[in-house]
Amino acid sequence: MRRLIAVLLLLFPALALAGAQKYEPLSDSVRAALSRAIADQAPPRSSFRDPLEAVEWLTEMSRRLGKRVPNREHRHEFLRAVHYEATRAGIDPQLVLGLIQVESGFKKYAVSKAGARGFMQVMPFWIRLIGQKDDNLFHLRTNLRYGCTILRHYLDIEQGDLFRALGRYNGSLGRPEYPNLVRNAWQNQWFYENRRIPAAGNGKDAG
Repeated sequence: MRRLIAVLLLLFPALALAGAQKYEPLSDSVRAALSRAIADQAPPRSSFRDPLEAVEWLTEMSRRLGKRVPNREHRHEFLRAVHYEATRAGIDPQLVLGLIQVESGFKKYAVSKAGARGFMQVMPFWIRLIGQKDDNLFHLRTNLRYGCTILRHYLDIEQGDLFRALGRYNGSLGRPEYPNLVRNAWQNQWFYENRRIPAAGNGKDAG
């Protein structure tokens, strides 16, 4: 079954279950914390432990992403941004790649029926809640910053339960289809074990 799901995702990216995060009232403290996370404009630094790790990871992920993003320069820009924003949020970058595959099929300008936008299919109401009115959810780093911050927020709410956090992210809490698709994409297509660094766990907590 897992192999079938992986094949279907490759052949029919339109199967991506782009959903819609549900609006939930936030406490003032949570809203402030999320706003700070979104607004941090510190110059991006390398999120890799050393240059060799960067070369190895980018080479491997670029190879896997090649058919979806043919331009090598664009692939590397995208992958560096994913690695930076995911690592910044305390999330496995390969998990984020699996989520993007399921949510948007790596389409920068994807828009769901509910209005979710961009690579990570972020709902526009988040701009009003925690961002600035001129934030552009089709901008690469803006979309990734929002998406990773929101997923981190849901992981914290669910105390590290990835299944439930993914359900919240997609607006399908309690239903298995979307979490299973993301986990299968992550583990079957994007999982990467650096030979010099212990791999991130595939268990309950992805944070």
